[in-house]
Amino acid sequence: MDEDQFATINKHRQNKIGFSDYLRMPVINFDYYDLMNLIGEEIDREELMKRIPMMGVCLERMEGNEISIEVFPNRPDLLSVEGMARALRCFFGLEKGIRKYDVSPPFISLTVDESVKGVRPFIGGAVVRNVELNDETIASLMEVQEKLHFSIGKDRKKMAIGVHDLDRVEPPFLYKAVKPEKVSFVPLAKDEEMNLREILEKHEKGVAYAHLLKDAPLYPIIVDKNDNVLSFPPIINGQLTALKEHTRNIFIDVTGTDLNAVIFALNIISTSLAERGGKLEQVKIIGDKTMVTPDLTPMESEVSLDYVKKILGVENAKEMVEALLRMGHDASLKGNKIKVLSPAWRADILHPIDIVEDIAIGYGYERFDERLPSEVTFGSSFSFSRVHHTMIGLGFNDIVTLSISGPEKEFSKMERKGDVVEIANPISAEHSIVRSSLIPSLMEILSKNRHNDLPQQIYEVGDVISMDGDVARQLTMLGGVKIDSRANFTECKSIVEAILRNLGYDMEVEEKEDGAFIEGRCASIKVNGREVGYFGEIKPSVILNFGLEYPVIAFEINLSSLFSE
Repeated sequence: MDEDQFATINKHRQNKIGFSDYLRMPVINFDYYDLMNLIGEEIDREELMKRIPMMGVCLERMEGNEISIEVFPNRPDLLSVEGMARALRCFFGLEKGIRKYDVSPPFISLTVDESVKGVRPFIGGAVVRNVELNDETIASLMEVQEKLHFSIGKDRKKMAIGVHDLDRVEPPFLYKAVKPEKVSFVPLAKDEEMNLREILEKHEKGVAYAHLLKDAPLYPIIVDKNDNVLSFPPIINGQLTALKEHTRNIFIDVTGTDLNAVIFALNIISTSLAERGGKLEQVKIIGDKTMVTPDLTPMESEVSLDYVKKILGVENAKEMVEALLRMGHDASLKGNKIKVLSPAWRADILHPIDIVEDIAIGYGYERFDERLPSEVTFGSSFSFSRVHHTMIGLGFNDIVTLSISGPEKEFSKMERKGDVVEIANPISAEHSIVRSSLIPSLMEILSKNRHNDLPQQIYEVGDVISMDGDVARQLTMLGGVKIDSRANFTECKSIVEAILRNLGYDMEVEEKEDGAFIEGRCASIKVNGREVGYFGEIKPSVILNFGLEYPVIAFEINLSSLFSE
C-alpha cells in the first residue's frame, strides 16, 4: 500500500470524526486477566502487545497486569474491556463474523410524552437480566458510560446514558418533561431531595451540564408506574436506582437529540453487559412511532472488488472476505462485489471506504509492501494557507459550517434582505437555501457557546453563492467574528488591517450601510479601488436575535476577488 492509498483512508477518517477529536483520544484501562476471561482463551502477553496496535488502536502501556489502550473516536465500540475482548476474539481468529446475542422480546414498555419533543426528543431502552456485578464490572460500566458520553454523545449534548437497578422500580416507564420546581428526588451520591432547578444549581453534575438545558421551560425526567424518578437526563440519575454489587437486573435508558447517537450508544453499552453474561431483553418504546430497542439487526452494505483493489492493491477476493470476518463482519462474495453485514454497534461504518479500511486491518498492515507513490508531482504553495496562518496568529479559532442554510438565520435574525439560491425539495426550512454570507453561521456558533468564557473569536474560510441579477456566482470568503464586552469598531478595523497587511495588500475604508450592523459603525473594505469586503459592529437587536448578550464585531472578505487582483 503506498502513501496515496493510506491518505485516502486517513482523510476520510478525519472527515468523519473531526481533526480536533484526534487530539483527545480516549484511553481505556483494564486488567490482563479480566480481558483473557472475557475472550475465553489466554493469549500470550508478547503476542498481545505485538498484535493490538495492528488492530487500529494504540497500546499506550502494559505494566504487570494493567493495560492502557488509546482508541480512535471512530471506534466507540472499543471503549470498554468487553468491546475490546469481542474485537480481539475475531482478530486473533478465535471467532469469525458478527457476534450473536440472544435478545428476548419486550416485556417492559416506555411511553414518550409529547412534552419532551422540544427538549430532548429521542430515547431508547434495554433490559439486561442476571448480571453478575462486582466492583470491577461496575467500574468498567461507569467508564464506558463516560467514554461514550464524550465520544458519541459530544459531552452529553447528543446522547446521555442512564443505568439503573431495575428491581428498585416498577414498570411501565414514562419519559416526560416537567416544570423544574414541580418534581423532587434524591440525586445520585446525595442523601437529600432536590427539585430539578436545585440540582442544576447545587449538584456537581448539575452545575457542569446545566448549559444543556439552558432556556428550556421544561426539563425531561423518566419515572416509573409509581412516579419514582429514575433519571433526570442528561444530568443525573436518581439514588433510588443506583447499582450495587447485589444488583442482578439492569434497566438502561439512552436519551438525546440525535437518534443515531442514541441507538448506537444503546447497542454498545447493552452488548457490553451481555459480554459479562447478562441476558438482553428489548424495551417497547411507545411514541409517535412505536419501536423496540435495542435492535441488533446488522447493517447491510456492498463494496466492489475493483474498488478494494484500487485502494489497497489486494487481488484475492477470498482474502478480502476473510479479512472482514476477522474484523467482526459477516461477508460473502456476490459476483464482482462483497456483500457485507456489519454489527449494529459499529457506528463508524458510513461509506465503502470504511469497509476497505477494515479489509486493510484484517488483511494485516504488515503484509503490505512499502513502495513510493507511482507519480511524483511538485506543487506550489496554496494561497489560503497564508490566510489560515494569519488568522491563527491573530488568536482566532478555525471552524467549518454547512453551506446550506435557512432564510431565518440568513435574513430574519441578521435583519437583512437579499436574493439567494433556493434548494428544490429541501428537507426542512433550516436547510432550504445556499448561504450568501458566512457571518450568520458564525453568529450561530457563538450562540451555541454562550456558556464558555469570553472573549471568543472564530473564523471560517468557505464558499458562498452571490446573486448578481439572475446570475449566481460561487465565491470563497473569509469571515470572522469576535464577542467581548469591549469589542468595538476600532478593534475590528485593526484586525482587518492586520489581515490584509499580512496578505500583502493596503486597504481603504468607506462608510457602508448594512442592516446587520450599527449605523455609522460599518465600513466597506477597498483594495485598489475595488470593494472586497466589509466590517463593523453588529447591532444590538441582531445580537439579541441570536441569544447573545455582549458586543460582537464581524468582518467578511472576498478572497476570490482579492486573489484575482
